[in-house]
Amino acid sequence: MTQSIPKASPYPRSHLLAASGVAALLSLALLVFPSREVEAKKTYLNLELDNGAEQILQEKDDLRPDQATGDRGASPFADAGLSDNKNSAQADADKKKEDQTPTDPLSKSVTVASGDTLSTVFARVGLDANAVHEAINSSKDAKRFGRLHVGQALDFKLTPDGKLERLSSKLSDLESIVLTRNDQGFSFKRELVKPDVRTTYAHGVINSSLFLSAKRAGLSHSLTMDLANVFGYDIDFAQDIREGDEFELIYEEHVVNGKQVGNGNILSARFTNRGKTYSAVRYTSKQGTTSYYNADGMSMRKAFIRTPVDFARISSKFSMGRRHPILNKIRAHKGVDYAAPRGTPIKAAGDGKVLLAGRRGGYGNAVIIQHGNSYRTLYGHMQGFAKGVRTGVNVKQGQIIGYIGTTGLSTGPHLHYEFQVNGRHVDPLSQKLPMADPIAGAEKQRFLQLSKPLMARMDQEKATMLAANKQP
Repeated sequence: MTQSIPKASPYPRSHLLAASGVAALLSLALLVFPSREVEAKKTYLNLELDNGAEQILQEKDDLRPDQATGDRGASPFADAGLSDNKNSAQADADKKKEDQTPTDPLSKSVTVASGDTLSTVFARVGLDANAVHEAINSSKDAKRFGRLHVGQALDFKLTPDGKLERLSSKLSDLESIVLTRNDQGFSFKRELVKPDVRTTYAHGVINSSLFLSAKRAGLSHSLTMDLANVFGYDIDFAQDIREGDEFELIYEEHVVNGKQVGNGNILSARFTNRGKTYSAVRYTSKQGTTSYYNADGMSMRKAFIRTPVDFARISSKFSMGRRHPILNKIRAHKGVDYAAPRGTPIKAAGDGKVLLAGRRGGYGNAVIIQHGNSYRTLYGHMQGFAKGVRTGVNVKQGQIIGYIGTTGLSTGPHLHYEFQVNGRHVDPLSQKLPMADPIAGAEKQRFLQLSKPLMARMDQEKATMLAANKQP
């Protein structure tokens, strides 16, 4: 029979007891004495407490004797990468408080909100209805304060006894109005800012409509209309515009304190329509007459404008065999119909005398103008007539004579426009229009001195633009 003999321990019992004691002491040391890294984190967190600088510095010197010889004149927070934010913030607050100017309790400003009237605005600053009546009725000009718009600011200055001393409002970047109390009541003043004028180049290619392309080129609606009027004698903007047509111009910008506040005149322009390029330069003669001429000094202005309605759609052309949409029978259409929204302005095609401003059978409200001995134009289906337009008066080319409507035999709002030469109806779209006078010979050299630099600048601006577009 085999008998098991127990194995002896490889370590003496005394060694095991000693090792256990050492392990217990190390555990106790770790609990009582944290590592340097932990203590450093602890010191960082304590920086936000209201301890004195000397106490924190002393703690750090005790923990990190290798840095105890550092510059004691430096901020005690430098080791942690901080600055004395609390002291700095307090100093900034004190300075800001010193710099602030006390608000004048007698000066108040109100911004007009939707639904506001002058009475509600006055009430907001403590002024009653009598104050409104006294101010607004002090003069005819003072009533302009009653024409409020949302977002408009009104600035009030009151007297110590609570009466209105001064009222002002900025109507635009160029205009302000002021009402000031005096011995007689109130005095009104209109203050105008004279803008700086600079010239700007713009270029565009039409891919949908002139207005959209002009807007992309940075042109305002009014400037686009001016551009169309310059070339309106040669280009029918209702039917001649095509995709790919191109325009460029140099025009005036009005600037106040570096901000654009409006536009001035077009100084020069080019318009390429169906591959043909037209040029125009603005010129004022020695007699003070201003007009546009091509680069050779020939007038852009004709005796008649091509279309009497801006950007309207041609709904029916000149035809001697058209079926009338209401009468339903073949009947000559001796004019051109321009469809446009009701109320669209209609312009006189040329200078002349009004032979009729009133009802005329199927034309409804109509205007007939005699232009010299040979030419006559008719405008039918008007909604109404422009102010001052009546039988017997003289009108100028481009003057608004009425507004598009649907009076007479009409299926919808449009203008029926007829053009007669020596009593015979002709197609106004194909009629070659007589020219206006060119630049006077005595002023030709003066005109060229103006036009050549403008044309050269447009060439240079376009070349620079094209070169920039080719760069990758």
